[in-house]
Amino acid sequence: ARLVAGTAAAAVVLHGSPPLDERVAAAARRSGAAVLLVDPSVPWGQLANVAQTLVLGGQGSGDLFAVADAIAAVVGGPVTIEDQQSRVLAYSYRQQDVDPVRVQTILGRRVPEEAWQALDAYGVFTHLARSDEPLFVPKLTDRLGGRLVAAVRAGRELLGSVWVEVDDPVDAVRAAALVDGARTAALHLLRARASADLERQAEADLVIEALESGVPANLARLGLPSADLRVIAVQAHAGEGEHGAALLAFSRATAGFGWSRPGRSALFGNVLYTVLPCADDPAAALDWVRALARELPAEAVVLAGVGGRADASSLPASRSEADECLALSGGEPVVYDHAWARVLLRRLASVAEAGRLPLRGPVADLVRHDAEHGTQYAVTLRAWLAAQGDAREAARALSVHPNTLRYRMQRMGEVTALPLDDPEQRLAMAIALAITTTS
Repeated sequence: ARLVAGTAAAAVVLHGSPPLDERVAAAARRSGAAVLLVDPSVPWGQLANVAQTLVLGGQGSGDLFAVADAIAAVVGGPVTIEDQQSRVLAYSYRQQDVDPVRVQTILGRRVPEEAWQALDAYGVFTHLARSDEPLFVPKLTDRLGGRLVAAVRAGRELLGSVWVEVDDPVDAVRAAALVDGARTAALHLLRARASADLERQAEADLVIEALESGVPANLARLGLPSADLRVIAVQAHAGEGEHGAALLAFSRATAGFGWSRPGRSALFGNVLYTVLPCADDPAAALDWVRALARELPAEAVVLAGVGGRADASSLPASRSEADECLALSGGEPVVYDHAWARVLLRRLASVAEAGRLPLRGPVADLVRHDAEHGTQYAVTLRAWLAAQGDAREAARALSVHPNTLRYRMQRMGEVTALPLDDPEQRLAMAIALAITTTS
């Protein structure tokens, strides 16, 4: 109460549970400070990051806005600081009389596609990749005015770029000021990235532990509920780099402060695992995967599997289901709820590959006969079983005449014993045929 009564702060955050002590409430009324109660299990470090994220508009870029203001004051033009993907990290306070592309860039948080293509055609991004010297870019379109741009680099690594809107080339002093500003921006970006990397690693460790052991306490530390969860497994491939797209997917999945994201993620090998609150409907998981895919390069191929609904203790099972659905994915995400039969057949196919499928019996005999004589007995039997003995339906599925199907069935009976009247054996033959086709 004494702290709240005497503070000049706009808000005071306290660990505690409601209701607020009346003495503290009275002190708050006297000082005008807002009092926020936060669950004691939430670490102070997380609260500090929340405050920082709110103050900086979610950019996590420290004093980059101040750097942008300083560059604008010296070089003499509105400034934006962007990352490698031309997304805006910070901009100067002064943005009067800017061109339409600058407005779109700031409002949309990234350079518009048409402007990006014009800059790329002019060779701007090639220059940034190779040189630290500022480059003047003349007016390229009616909406895109002149720009002075310099690379933000740490050693040989390109971290981003600084853009100043100017009408004409600048003198050496102002160009040198832009280079100095770019170096300062690099320090801030490195510090922000180091902090983000530590947070990502801490999150990833907790996620992996939860997926392997199903520890409920981990979910609380991750800010996740203890039930109604699903595990998503994602693989991303682009070009020749084995893990480049996977690392980019992990970076995108963990971008921003944790509480602003619905899921928590970890990169294990080349698979991105995300634990997401979903409940019965997997639509939220599918939306999450598609949103992630939109953040990756256009040439990236994204495969995804979504495990079944889980609580803390069954997260390892949901992860296994997600892995198996991932193996079935051909581009569209595969959800366990809809694909459990395919998952089961794939498991049985794995058993077959291990040599545990019977080598003798009706199905093995027919498959062997097909291989030796070029017949189609195995596929015919499968169609007949799928049609539950309806010869016309099976013939339609095979695009043959019903008489042809009956003739095949007769000849198949001469190759091996077909106990079609025994429901248990029909089931066993249907499973064996499905496994043979899957494997």
